[in-house]
Amino acid sequence: MYRALLCDLRSDQVLDALPLTDVSLDDYIGKTGSANVTVPLPNRQIAQRARAAVEPGRTALWIERGPEIWWGGVVWTANVTSNDRGFLGLQIGAGGWASYLDHRVVFHTQEAKGTDQLDIARGLVAYAQSVEGGDIGIEFGTEVSGVLRDRTYRRHDQPRIRELLDQLSAVEDGFEWRIMSYRDPGSGRRIKRLQLGSPVIRAGTSEIVLDRPGPITSYGWPIDASVQANAWQARGASDNRNQAAESLPLLSDVLVADEDIAAGWPRLDGTADYSTVTEQATLAAHAVADLAAARRPRTIPEITVALDRVPLSPALLGATVRVRIRDDWFAEGLDERYRVVGLAISPPVRGRPETAKLYMEAT
Repeated sequence: MYRALLCDLRSDQVLDALPLTDVSLDDYIGKTGSANVTVPLPNRQIAQRARAAVEPGRTALWIERGPEIWWGGVVWTANVTSNDRGFLGLQIGAGGWASYLDHRVVFHTQEAKGTDQLDIARGLVAYAQSVEGGDIGIEFGTEVSGVLRDRTYRRHDQPRIRELLDQLSAVEDGFEWRIMSYRDPGSGRRIKRLQLGSPVIRAGTSEIVLDRPGPITSYGWPIDASVQANAWQARGASDNRNQAAESLPLLSDVLVADEDIAAGWPRLDGTADYSTVTEQATLAAHAVADLAAARRPRTIPEITVALDRVPLSPALLGATVRVRIRDDWFAEGLDERYRVVGLAISPPVRGRPETAKLYMEAT
C-alpha cells in the first residue's frame, strides 16, 4: 500500500523505490510534520539497495500511497534492527520539509521595509535557497496579504529561518504557512511548495461529513486552562549599544483584558520572549496577538476516523469538515464545522483498520 521514494535532497533524483511497513506519518498547519517508517530487508540485495539509498541529512523521503504522494520530507535518522529470528529492517525517521529550515541560519543581514508579510516569508526561503548547496527545490506562489511590515534580521543574532517564519506569522494580522507535498496532476512531477494563507490556510471546496456513530471511531475533546492568560507582556532583544549602562531588554506595555477581570476571572499573567525583535512596534504586535491567543486558548479536538469507511488524505489540511456526534456527553447532539489543522496516519494493527486522526479548530 505504501512505498518510499528515496531521492537526493538537492536534485530530487530518484535513488530507489522500496516498499514500507509500519508507516506512521503526520502533517500540520503551524507545526513540522514527521514520518516514521520501516523498510523490510528480506535479503542481501534489498539491504544493499537501502544502504546505498539512505543517507540521513542528504536523502529526501517521499511517501506514496497508491498513485498519490501523501508525505514528503528529509531523512534525519536511520536505525538497522534485527529481531530474534534474524529478520532485518531499516527504521527511518524523517521531518517535513520545514525541518530543513531548522538547519538553516541567517548569516547575512536581511532587511525589508514596507513589504507584504508574505513576500518577507518567501524572501526568507529564497535566501536559504540562494547560497551554494542550499536549494532543495521549494517552490513559491504569489499570494499577498495586504499587510505591510518592516523587518530586519541581523546576522549577529544568527537566527534559524524556521524560527523567523514562525515569529513573522505569529503577530497581529499574521498568517499561516506550511510546505506541502504533492504530485502535479498534469506532469506527474513531485512538488514541494511553500503554502501561505492570510489569515489562515484553507483548502477544499466540498464539505466532508463525519459522524459518530459512523466513521468516527473515537475522539478527544480537551478543556484546558493551564496556558490561559488575561494579562501579557512581551520581551524583546537587549539594548547593548551603551556599553557603560546595564543591558536591559525591550519590553512591551503590559496588556490586560479588563473585561475578563470585570467578569470575575482571576488575573492570569503570561509572558513571551522574542530575543531577535529590536523594534517596539513589532514587539507590541506580538504582545497583542499573544494575549488574544492566551485569553481563549484554541481548543483542538481530535477525532479518529477509519480510512476504510471514508476517503481522506493529507490534502485535507485546511479543509472544513462537518462533525456530528451524539452520545452521553453530547446528549443534545453536536453538529459543527471545523477546519482541519493536523492529521496523523496510523497503520492497521491486528485487525484494526488504518486510521487517520484529525486535529481541528472551530471555523
